[in-house]
Amino acid sequence: MASRFSTRLTVGVAAIVAFIGGLVVAGGFNLTPFGYAQQAGGGGKPPQAAVQQVTDASNAFVAIAEHVTPAVVSIQMERQARPMKVPRGGQQIPPGMEDFFKQFDPRQQQQQPMEGSGSGFLVSQDGYILTNNHVVADADKLTVTLLDKRVFKAKVIGRDPTTDVAVIKIDGTGFPTINLGNDENSRVGEWVLAVGNPLGLDFTVTAGIISAKGRSGQLRNLYASQYAIVDYIQTDAAINPGNSGGPLVNSHGDVIGINSAIASGTGYYSGYGFAIPISLAKTVMNDLIQYGHVRRAILGVSISDLRPEDAQAAGLKEIRGALVGGGTPGQASPAEKAGIEPGDVIVAIDGTPVDRVAQLQRIIRVHKPGETVGVDVMRYGQKHSYKVKLAEAPNESQLASNDDDDSGTDSSAEKPASYDKLGISVEPMTVDRASRAELSDANRGLAVVSVDALGPSYQKLQADADIIVKVLNPMPHAIRTVADLDSSISKLKNGDVVSLLVYNTQIKQSRVVNLRIGG
Repeated sequence: MASRFSTRLTVGVAAIVAFIGGLVVAGGFNLTPFGYAQQAGGGGKPPQAAVQQVTDASNAFVAIAEHVTPAVVSIQMERQARPMKVPRGGQQIPPGMEDFFKQFDPRQQQQQPMEGSGSGFLVSQDGYILTNNHVVADADKLTVTLLDKRVFKAKVIGRDPTTDVAVIKIDGTGFPTINLGNDENSRVGEWVLAVGNPLGLDFTVTAGIISAKGRSGQLRNLYASQYAIVDYIQTDAAINPGNSGGPLVNSHGDVIGINSAIASGTGYYSGYGFAIPISLAKTVMNDLIQYGHVRRAILGVSISDLRPEDAQAAGLKEIRGALVGGGTPGQASPAEKAGIEPGDVIVAIDGTPVDRVAQLQRIIRVHKPGETVGVDVMRYGQKHSYKVKLAEAPNESQLASNDDDDSGTDSSAEKPASYDKLGISVEPMTVDRASRAELSDANRGLAVVSVDALGPSYQKLQADADIIVKVLNPMPHAIRTVADLDSSISKLKNGDVVSLLVYNTQIKQSRVVNLRIGG
């Protein structure tokens, strides 16, 4: 049965020819319209030397597949039907009368049972299996099938939604295993094989190359957690529903990634697949086996990759680093305690240069909570260095919510105002509106009402969700009224960059947005 999981893990639309089978030999051969190599000036079969190169490449793929496939497993997941309750809008049901009223309530529904399939691979002879979190999450029963058709019940050892990595285990000894390699030594253009169980076709092997490394961007939408680490290997080896959790292996037969997501408009292979780097998965696996959960060290601030205007605002000549946004509402983060501020750009950790968010996350990931790291930042043209004592990321259930109660009166009577320089319209947050959005007093500013598709704020600010709470640079100023924003940007000219601290009411998190005046 094809897995339903992959439909949750599709992003974007991509179309590309996935795999070139065979080699074109230079010198004396021309590629004919029929797709085979023919000797110039002659006919018949190509020379043996040319055929041997293709044969050698084919035999290499065969050897890798034979070595890897016995350690790959098929995972079947079952989830029982569960009641799905819908709030009754505040109505109270007398105790003991729930069953009576349920028959009249169409909102009391039964969530259907679900089955799905995915992949995994054995990493130890005593039955530990590495796979994806989304393959085993919420499962009531897990069944693992090996290449030799042996079937085992499996139990979840631990899973981590922030990296989409999970460890399960089957009972037994002497299982075939696969070697975990080092993805950091892999290069774009290298041949790779993806092994798994796509669309119910068990133990399928596909081939391609590493198309890119360090992919994040819109792939962050795959995760709900603000602590997610998104750092994918991109490949054009065919990956489909059911491949999730299977290994991506290099030409040595070593695992360099866990196949996890596809870029598709249909939910099926369209040319691009994504795998979690095995170096990241290994550290998560070790924590899950040792502790049952991941002990992740964090700086405690949101970060994002740099855009040209971010680098300009920070005074950087190169577009590299990680832009610091806001911290956790209502509490000071380790980075903030050390002196790091929203709008700073992290350029190095312990002397190691930081080019992008995924790299920063991986550097921090090797540290334990309580350890101290040196952080270099650029702040609007000035370099600063700080020592940050890392904290432990809370479990998702521990994430603080904002329950501030603002009982003040609504003193705002200002109307929406348009700003051509920024390409937006804004209006003040009324007390009533701020209360409904559960805003703290610090996040009451100007709500973004509309965004001009041709302006500098397009795809950077979100209407009906973002609130401008502060101008960070060039004139630091808290924003509560239209007049506040007027005074902060009135003297800016085309080409200047303004840094804004923005709070999003949907994800309840702050970030820094740098806008270049006039686009």
